[in-house]
Amino acid sequence: MAAQQLWTPPKEAGPGLWNPGAPKFWTPRERSQSTSTVSSVFSASNADGRIRYPGRRFAQIVKLKSEYINKYREVHAAVWPEVAKQIKECNIHDYSIFHDPGTGILFSSFKYVGYDYEGDMEKMRENPKVREWWKMTDGFQESMVPGAKNSESGEPSWWKPVEEVFYQA
Repeated sequence: MAAQQLWTPPKEAGPGLWNPGAPKFWTPRERSQSTSTVSSVFSASNADGRIRYPGRRFAQIVKLKSEYINKYREVHAAVWPEVAKQIKECNIHDYSIFHDPGTGILFSSFKYVGYDYEGDMEKMRENPKVREWWKMTDGFQESMVPGAKNSESGEPSWWKPVEEVFYQA
């Protein structure tokens, strides 16, 4: 007997991180004809009719140099206000960084809830305080991405993206 496939990924999903696609723009008529179940979604819509983007989760890793463990913890215990503000303004929510002392791996995860990821990341790179923060923290780290220069340069990314294999809300 052949093995039964329990789940088929959506056709539009590509390799790597899950991409839910662009947010849907609803007309007032579509909103007025919605069912009560769908109406709850519209309560999260913006004034211009765009449904609030439910978010795309990201996870990535980098190696922390052992001689900088304490310094890394120290600077992250007091993140510069300009950096924290820019992260929020670039639609990044639920941002966490975890450290595995056994391997030296830093694991970060966050949810992007904006409408233009590339544009928001460009805004992040344009902020001089963010670039200064990256220059400092990159010095504490070793990228696991071949050819990566630093966080500011963009591609290839300094932090290595990792694939989501399970999620339960």
